[in-house]
Amino acid sequence: MNHEIGRVVTITPNPAIDISYHVAGITAGASHRVESPISRAGGKGLNVARVVHQLGYPVLALATAGGATGAEIATDLIASGVPHRLVPVAGETRRSIALVDTVGGETSIFNERGKPLEPAEWQALAAVVVESLESGNRTGVIVASGSLPPGAPADFYPAIVRLAHDAGIPAVVDTSGPAIIAAARAGADLLKPNHHELLEATGESDLEAAAKRLIGEGAKTVLVSAGAEGMLAFHHAAPGGYWSARLPEALSGNPTGAGDAAVAAAAVVLAAGNPDIQTMLRKATAWSAAAVLMPAAGEISPLYADLEQQLILNWKETP
Repeated sequence: MNHEIGRVVTITPNPAIDISYHVAGITAGASHRVESPISRAGGKGLNVARVVHQLGYPVLALATAGGATGAEIATDLIASGVPHRLVPVAGETRRSIALVDTVGGETSIFNERGKPLEPAEWQALAAVVVESLESGNRTGVIVASGSLPPGAPADFYPAIVRLAHDAGIPAVVDTSGPAIIAAARAGADLLKPNHHELLEATGESDLEAAAKRLIGEGAKTVLVSAGAEGMLAFHHAAPGGYWSARLPEALSGNPTGAGDAAVAAAAVVLAAGNPDIQTMLRKATAWSAAAVLMPAAGEISPLYADLEQQLILNWKETP
């Protein structure tokens, strides 16, 4: 265990049991014979925590859990060894199904929306976050990730950012839609959308303009997964352009946990007190690529260090 950095605390308000089927070719409307799926506790924040734990850094995963699916999450997290605290809720925890086409190279994902939480359950989750900051273990960064269940407080992610800043630590938010704008306005230290989420949330048609919009709203750093272009990094202190990082050739595999692995890398860098944008971008891009090589989200290939050495970094000036 690496105790030189502060603990990474992840928050997953809408976790899921992730079920991944690997299929040798998918034909719409046809019947397919498959092997037993990989089934594990998931949701963006739990995936981040798994990767941080895999690489030996201190972590604490906070999440809700309800019903039979919630019990599965608890059992799986205990088996994984990932330090965690689960907030019991009345609603059944959702499921997420990934169909990985090993022939076509495409992955289709079906995400249940999740059940609404009661006001008292939101309060219990917030209390657990506060307790994690007040515990004897030094927290180095808070990561709040994923979709919110229906009826969630509009200020949930901004409140997490404020809690982190009140404690003197950075806040990372990985979400989509109006919530990402709200997190930017709260001054999130890092936002991590993919290019589709970024354009949809901002209403812009250009990635650069969309990322700069989030910076203008108050975000310190924006990391964007941009497909063939690799990873882009925009920083409030460098308004004249942005950094990009990519591998010489794209990797094939399962991309479902790639963004979460990138967040895990960025969180580890921030928890170590190193806000250097190039270091963050290198690690985030390499860990993201290493996640593509794995069969399910929440883990990365041991090749991550080799992949980091292959990266091509460029600075692009913008008007």
